[in-house]
Amino acid sequence: MYVDSHCHLNFPELVAQLPKIRADMRAAQVEQALVICTKLEEFDAVHRLALDDADLWASVGVHPDNEGIAEPDLAALVERAGLPRVVAIGETGLDYYRLGGRSVDDMQWQRDRLRVHVCAALATGKPLIIHTRSASADTLAILREEGAAQVGGVFHCFTETAEVARAALDMGFHISFSGILTFRNAEDLRRVAAEVPLERCLIETDSPYLAPAPHRGKTNTPALVPLVAAELARIKGLPVDEVAHATSANFRRLFRIPAPGTPG
Repeated sequence: MYVDSHCHLNFPELVAQLPKIRADMRAAQVEQALVICTKLEEFDAVHRLALDDADLWASVGVHPDNEGIAEPDLAALVERAGLPRVVAIGETGLDYYRLGGRSVDDMQWQRDRLRVHVCAALATGKPLIIHTRSASADTLAILREEGAAQVGGVFHCFTETAEVARAALDMGFHISFSGILTFRNAEDLRRVAAEVPLERCLIETDSPYLAPAPHRGKTNTPALVPLVAAELARIKGLPVDEVAHATSANFRRLFRIPAPGTPG
């Protein structure tokens, strides 16, 4: 019924309790999840989770915030993207939220890294998972310049304006909403969610972070993604089952993932 389009089950907070997390997912009718890679050093662990569980899938990418790690080149991304059960490039993007005394000009390395990921997506035909924070203008500009509309993807954990959402949609991207949608101070985001067509919406947890209300501040898991679906349904005035089925179908279509129980 539900899917979690973005989680980090390899992170220490979750991997140590994976059997319970998977049992909780089944009890909550969360059928599938995409486990996200944030640096090349963790890719093998992310990929192993997908190989060992028919309902988990993997991405390959390096998060824009990660420094002092193996810098991805085109060959490294393309090679890993070609492995079984790897369905996306990312997460990648730009993040100017914590500059640490640096200027936006100093973040050229982030912009170069994003371009490498777009090139990998174009080379493999796999969609992009985009992280953008306090950097939407540059993110959109690079995606346009590099031709990312050819592969599309998703702006994950969306917190930007309606204008940014429309620009992303115009390039063929989906918009994914996390537990932030349920936060008391997220009224602006709820207005954005009301505008995004259901056929372009995804839902996610970004677990172990951003647990939805009433679990805010606790460790998040994919079993809580139904709460995001429920809030999106409330905003759109739709039955939650309709939102669950639509976002699951969108997920499978975007990442070319078969339904549960189908070989793939």
